[in-house]
Amino acid sequence: MEPADADVYFGKVLRHSPSGTRLGRSQALSTYFMFLELRRKVEIHRMTGPVVECPIDEMNRPRGAKDAQLRIPPSEAEIGTLFTSWGSELAICRKFAPAARNYTASKLMSQVGPRVSEAGGLDLDDIKWDPGRFGKLHVRHGKGARGSGPRERMVPLINGADRTLLWFIEDVWGQFNDDHTRPGAPLFPSERKNTDGSARRVGDDALRNGLDNAVQAHLRAGRTG
Repeated sequence: MEPADADVYFGKVLRHSPSGTRLGRSQALSTYFMFLELRRKVEIHRMTGPVVECPIDEMNRPRGAKDAQLRIPPSEAEIGTLFTSWGSELAICRKFAPAARNYTASKLMSQVGPRVSEAGGLDLDDIKWDPGRFGKLHVRHGKGARGSGPRERMVPLINGADRTLLWFIEDVWGQFNDDHTRPGAPLFPSERKNTDGSARRVGDDALRNGLDNAVQAHLRAGRTG
């Protein structure tokens, strides 16, 4: 893709589209090529010959004041550092059960990919230990495409996710004082209780805040610059 291709795309294909649509597409392309230039430029040049360069230039860039936001995912080494350091802290943290819950949910997301809302919606019974080599996770509240509603899926417990969940259930889950035989018992409980004394389901914000605090403490704190 070169500037001439962008000229055709924005000048013909999107010529009559709303300005917000053109700006959004421009920002998406700019963000994508920014990522390639920062992380893959040398590798792509070595493998294919061309040098990566963003096709969105001053001549074909749609007008707009909103800046593109680049979110570069952490490397495998950084993810390993995060969970190693975070896991070591669990032995000395003030409130072990909720800290271990946030750790387990975040590690599960890194291992098999459920979203925060999907992880929070899991029940204890959604872990299927028998199917396949490692067992599977029944994600009942999966995000649907284009407003189609929730879509269920079965996710293999690969990358050590089976061991992560086994440790959590055996050593942590019971500390939330819920009944594992109760239908609908959440996999990741909250410290708060329902009116009948059973554990509530953890909220998305609690899981996000737990991960964000861990990243600040164990990953970004070790970076310079």
